[in-house]
Amino acid sequence: MRRTQLALLAAVAILAVGSPVNAKMPFVKKAKDAGFTFIENCASCHVDKMPKKEAKGEPYNEVGKFLLAQKAKNKATEVDVAWLKDYKGK
Repeated sequence: MRRTQLALLAAVAILAVGSPVNAKMPFVKKAKDAGFTFIENCASCHVDKMPKKEAKGEPYNEVGKFLLAQKAKNKATEVDVAWLKDYKGK
């Protein structure tokens, strides 16, 4: 019984720690599928490969800033990688 609880707790902890890494990977896949070859990983939009909410300084590079501006302009709740067609930096 004790071993089962410990194994379950360990599995939950691993999933909780591992989940944020893949939280936005669908954006990368969608961008690649749409033909945006300059999007390779999270660092294509973020200064760090894994963005942190409590990051010091600006967490976004030029692509990320562009997407956030488009999100605000379109009053969207989530970023749409299709907006990258209008990105002039690449």
